[in-house]
Amino acid sequence: MPSYEIDKNDLLLIRQALEEDDAALVAALKDYHASEIADLCGKVSPEARERIVNVLPSDVASEVLAEMDEEHHPEEILFNLHPEKRSEIVEELDYDDATDLISQMDEEDQQEILEHLDEEDASNIRNLLSYEEDTAGGLMNTEIIKVNINLTKKEALDEIIRQSEEMEDFYIYVVDDADILQGFLSVKEVLKSRMDVHVVDMVSRDFVYVKAEMDQEEVARVFSQYNLTSIPVVDDEMKLLGRITVDDIIDVLQEESTEDILKIAGVSQDEELGGTWQDAIKSRLPWLIINLGTAFLAAAVIRSFDATVSKLVILSSYMTIIAGMGGNAATQALAVTVRRISLINLSDRQAYVTVFKEFLVGFVNGAANGLIVLAIAVFYDHNPKLGLVLFLSMTGNLLIAGLAGSSIPLILKRVGIDPAVASSIIITTFTDCFGFLLILGLASKLLL
Repeated sequence: MPSYEIDKNDLLLIRQALEEDDAALVAALKDYHASEIADLCGKVSPEARERIVNVLPSDVASEVLAEMDEEHHPEEILFNLHPEKRSEIVEELDYDDATDLISQMDEEDQQEILEHLDEEDASNIRNLLSYEEDTAGGLMNTEIIKVNINLTKKEALDEIIRQSEEMEDFYIYVVDDADILQGFLSVKEVLKSRMDVHVVDMVSRDFVYVKAEMDQEEVARVFSQYNLTSIPVVDDEMKLLGRITVDDIIDVLQEESTEDILKIAGVSQDEELGGTWQDAIKSRLPWLIINLGTAFLAAAVIRSFDATVSKLVILSSYMTIIAGMGGNAATQALAVTVRRISLINLSDRQAYVTVFKEFLVGFVNGAANGLIVLAIAVFYDHNPKLGLVLFLSMTGNLLIAGLAGSSIPLILKRVGIDPAVASSIIITTFTDCFGFLLILGLASKLLL
């Protein structure tokens, strides 16, 4: 069974191979699935990614580019390849995957690639490029098997065989006398093989499977990583128990997404969307009581600056703006981080990168919004010092919001607490308390 996560040893092996010749690199990559190579590419330099794709056979390279994250710009890697290699890779790609890559390029670069393809491939890709990427047309693959309703069985089989040459298809699972999974058969190979060929000569033993105990969210991740339409389920002895199909995974994804959304909103997953009002109260009231407790913390911060508030009444109109903006920014960082946690097991380095990214985003967004409130204070309230206080408060609170929204769910995950459930309450407390503390503390020092 292949591994689903790339570890440090895998990365070390590839980095060592990158320091040697192409033959050593090819040898190091040969035992990895294309999706795993795509994961590895995300952990090396852009130059190394291009070299990896360049040394791979075109059929494997096409899968790697199709699996690579958008942030690593697979379209740039594709375009930078030699035109002949580039065309081979595009022709190996399904039309929808080829279109996804080419659509990310400038129109001039798109035309250069399409001009080197045969007329049929170029025409199909141009057709798909005409659709918006978030529509059904933008998602579809035009490679389908179809037969005329008037054909005889023999004519239909001949047509299916002819059209299947460029198609991937579904599989038939192969077991021994004890129902132990041995591999799978491609319907295409069965149709094309002679009548006297035995199953043992056609079976493919390079396959992916899941154990019956695997969590459904992890199963969905395996489906996504290996681009599966179905997967066999086995027990600890490799006995075939059944299969999971992609329609079941769609239900899982919907269920998991709903669960995460409810958790982030502070609603228990036990509350059914169609439940009664009594169920809703039972589910939500405990979280609201906890929120009430945290709200008193923010109120305590304000009460400790009673003298400042009484002398600078104008601050009251800006306090809620600073705190509210911090809450919104923290929720954005929280949503992105929880989603990343649910999709992949973040390494320590990836966690640091996530927090640092949100730190920078918080600082820049805080400074931008801070300049706006500074300008309002200067031109509307005619108070430059107040504007400075508001600028520093906004910048500081949104910076804290980014740090809290990204680091708190990671910390909760590390100590075994569900980040989707507890994070929103904690970060709201952070942004409210620090927002009030910043604006009132700075006002006490600079305006009194």
